[in-house]
Amino acid sequence: MFISDDIIYVGVNDHQIDLFEGQYDVPAGMAYNSYVIADEKIAVLDSVDRNFGSLWLDNIRNALNGRTPDYLIVQHMEPDHSANIALFAEAFPEAKIVGSAMAFTMMKKYFGTDFAERKVAVKEGDTLSLGKHELKFIAAPQVHWPEVMMTYDAFSKVFFSADAFGKFGALDVEEDWACEARRYYFGIVGKFGQQVQALLKKAAALDIGTICPLHGPVLTENLGYYLDLYNTWSSYGVESEGVLIAYTSVYGNTKQAALLLREKLESLGCPKVAVTDLARDDMAEAVEDAFRYGKLVLATTTYNGDIFPFMREFINELLERNYQNRTVGIIENGTWAPMAAKVIRAKFEGSKDISFTENTVTVNAALDDAARSKIDALAAELMA
Repeated sequence: MFISDDIIYVGVNDHQIDLFEGQYDVPAGMAYNSYVIADEKIAVLDSVDRNFGSLWLDNIRNALNGRTPDYLIVQHMEPDHSANIALFAEAFPEAKIVGSAMAFTMMKKYFGTDFAERKVAVKEGDTLSLGKHELKFIAAPQVHWPEVMMTYDAFSKVFFSADAFGKFGALDVEEDWACEARRYYFGIVGKFGQQVQALLKKAAALDIGTICPLHGPVLTENLGYYLDLYNTWSSYGVESEGVLIAYTSVYGNTKQAALLLREKLESLGCPKVAVTDLARDDMAEAVEDAFRYGKLVLATTTYNGDIFPFMREFINELLERNYQNRTVGIIENGTWAPMAAKVIRAKFEGSKDISFTENTVTVNAALDDAARSKIDALAAELMA
């Protein structure tokens, strides 16, 4: 695949993988993207997962028709992009390896060497000339690892964005970009909103015509759409008006309360009500929706004087990602000593701009008229 006349895609699709990073379900697989810029000198940008090293080298050789690379540019040292650095170094012994100083420190940890005789350490603002392609390096620490260095090619107006603007899914699968990019962002990058905001400010100073991420498709059209979404996500803004109801239920009574609230909200004209069973549904999708919508309702049982484990884990996932600027409602259930609301409020004490609804629903074992009335009041408040 040609990105331009002399920028060629040499990445791979992975349909063997079931869990990305050991936790994210990826039914459509993953893409590990790598690119070749063929000019007077040749640069390869990033490697691929270790299971595809031979295929990757074949892709490079096929793209170059007998020429050999002069550089391997390492933008990110996470193993799905760096695992084949040593393999590349052996295959192309004359090529230099380019990366940030911290990237070389990490290389020594992974490979037992920092390739000292071949390394070219670069920092923010440094350039590398390949001929007509003048590459400028842009430091992007904590997007989402500390060593990340992105690359801008002014000649072709291509921004090589490392893990930013990536998504789950292999490139040979057709699917909506935003859904899997959002799940990817909040799962993997979401904690680092401040750092992403800093990157977006740097990107705003560049004339970008194409974004080449390390996962997912090359972005060539309507770039403002992707940049605006990243701005919303990284500033913890509300992307879509609506409510997420996240529940756990042991015997079905808390689930009944959650579904009744959905019914009430929909009858009042709520534009979107998403409901997730935290014990059965994909946790990463629940996290994604919590950040997508402006309002969240947590419905859970009291359990061992605390809250149900799946709800506790869900809240921890939100807090790890700096959940903020949201309205939270609570439905608690407890037969003799309901504690869930108290526990939940305490967990969010250190969060920024979290407001709790005035109405909290308490279910004493099963729904009764009093609980139904409080659900009516909570629905009305969420719609106010």
